[in-house]
Parts: sequence; C-alpha cells; structure tokens
Amino acid sequence: MLLRMYSRWIERRGFKVETIDLLPGEEAGVKDATLLVSGPNAYGYLKSEKGVHRLVRISPFDANKRRHTSFASVDISPEVDDVQIEVKEEDYRLDTFRASGAGGQHINRTDSAVRMTHYATNIVVTCQSERSQLKNKIIAMKVLKSRLYEFYKAQQDEKMSKVGGEKKDIEWGSQIRSYVLQPYQMVKDVRTGYETSNTQGVMDGEIDGFIEAYLKMKAGKNKS
Repeated sequence: MLLRMYSRWIERRGFKVETIDLLPGEEAGVKDATLLVSGPNAYGYLKSEKGVHRLVRISPFDANKRRHTSFASVDISPEVDDVQIEVKEEDYRLDTFRASGAGGQHINRTDSAVRMTHYATNIVVTCQSERSQLKNKIIAMKVLKSRLYEFYKAQQDEKMSKVGGEKKDIEWGSQIRSYVLQPYQMVKDVRTGYETSNTQGVMDGEIDGFIEAYLKMKAGKNKS
C-alpha cells in the first residue's frame, strides 16, 4: 500500500523512478522494496517520509474480518558523490545470485543480481533491476554509499546533541504517521498533528499536505 502511495505521488510530481529491488511478501504484498527517485528537490520532499508508518484496517486475509495493526519502515537516503563516502573492496562482502520477478527469461539465466553487505555497519543492499551484473553492482554501490552517508550523519547528529546537552529530533526508526481505515477513516502525522479523513486520496498519493506541514515545522525549529 505504501509502495503504491509513493508511486502515485512520484507520478503526480512528474519525477522519474527506478525499482532497484523488490522482494515479494511470503504470502502477499511486498516485504521490501528499494526505489531510486529522480527529480527537482526529490530528497528534500521525501525526507519527511522517513520513519515507521502504522496501518490499522480490517485484514483482507482474516476470515473473521478482525481489525489488524501493522507497521512498515521507510528509509530515505540522498544520492551522494563518490568523494563524500569511500568504500573499499575489503569493507564489504559481495554475493551474486539469480534475479527473480519480472524481467523475462534472460534475467534469470545468469547470476546477475548482487547483494552487498557492509561489515562495519551491517547495512545490506540488493540490486537486481539490470540484466548486467556490472550495472547492478554500480547501482548497489551508489545505494550503499547513500545509506552509509545517512548512517554516519545520524551518528554525528546524536553525538552533537549529547555534547550540546540537548536531545535533537533525529527521528531514526520512530513512528511518524498512522493510517486508520477501521473503525473510522483518518490519516494523522504524529509529529505535526496534520490529519485528513480523505484516506483514499492519501492512498492515491495525495500526501503533499503532510510533507508541507513537516517542512514548515522543521523550518520553524531551525529559526528558533
């Protein structure tokens, strides 16, 4: 549902999107997905979506039609230059395997998909969007550097907050928004208090109100 929501928002913005990796759920849905979004200020907008999203609904997989609560984590990383983050071959393990999912027969004949595991941080990146193993490795390295940049930045922010004696809002892994579809209709951002009862619109990608409220809140904090 979140993947569809962001895909619709990206489409509305006229941004470009490339699916780097998509891992289906064991029974249904999506277990994990990595997207590369390109467009003016794409990271500036999307960074407001980083965090844990909570969904409350009647599960379509429950024969008794009971209400279920589920959680999904969204991580946003900027594309960084090679100069900023250096990753040596001895810093990570590279595994290759056969790609799965869409892509035709050719993509499954060879071990074109790659998985990079960074030893120091245990960050894992998978890419299987291209038929070429080399191209997948280049894309995976780009994503790895982006995630390392965010990882080290979060560490630095936490260190600075301790030095300054003030706890800053790092928001790493914290719940940011609730999507309640049952027993009432409401989507609410717990950080800004912004909410709407137009749940179908939100699921169709109408999330600009949440993004703008977050950016205004952050701008106000920075001024103070």
